[in-house]
Amino acid sequence: MQINGACHCGNLAFELEWPADTPVPVRACGCTFCQKHGAEWTAHPQASLHMRVGEPGLVSKHRFGTNTADFHVCARCGVVTVCTSEIEGHLYAVVNTRAFEDRSVLSSPVSVDFDGEEEEARLGRRTRNWIGRVVVESV
Repeated sequence: MQINGACHCGNLAFELEWPADTPVPVRACGCTFCQKHGAEWTAHPQASLHMRVGEPGLVSKHRFGTNTADFHVCARCGVVTVCTSEIEGHLYAVVNTRAFEDRSVLSSPVSVDFDGEEEEARLGRRTRNWIGRVVVESV
């Protein structure tokens, strides 16, 4: 199943190829960044993500906490669409479901809190659960 999405102005757009007949779970992260942005995330290790950046100069990458992930924020409209993490030379991602064009495919959000998670455990969780086929291109 293909799921399309973008920030409000369309500068950060994506196609998410999701495994057929697989529910699309939603995680509402408890960190202050995600709470203040209203972000709700999804990922599946067998999904693939193709993100297109219209104007790279209008993308801000925000890092905090363990400094192991980049939140891609459109500097024009302020929407965070994707979070990526490079682990041992491989790019992984989660997608903000609030940026989906059609949210009817989503299950109910589940709250999660990763405070106190050790860095090694965090990176291991990402390699197991995040999207592992990620392409980011400027158009």
